[in-house]
Amino acid sequence: MRKISLVLFAALLFVSGNVLANNPNPEAPTKALSTQIQKMLNRNSFGEAYEGAHAQVRFTFNKEGEIVVLSVDTENSNLEGFVKGKLNYKKVQAENITEGKMYTVSVRIAA
Repeated sequence: MRKISLVLFAALLFVSGNVLANNPNPEAPTKALSTQIQKMLNRNSFGEAYEGAHAQVRFTFNKEGEIVVLSVDTENSNLEGFVKGKLNYKKVQAENITEGKMYTVSVRIAA
């Protein structure tokens, strides 16, 4: 009987430890940032000819919390100009962003 109560007590500690260790805010700051960037780039005039075009965008934040685009790695110069124009020096609402830290996001044109 004593072994059963000891096992149950250990199981209770294990379960309660896992419940308390869960993050109450499941959305990571990078996820929120990615969603905001998607909304900024959503309005575009690219047609079916550009469908499937993609780019890797590297950016950082300045001390005012604005996006500073460092580079747009793509073969399409129109996409590069569009991304730079839409994102450069735009403010976003994200917590825990670090000035000077480099972030990378993938951009793909879909129909």
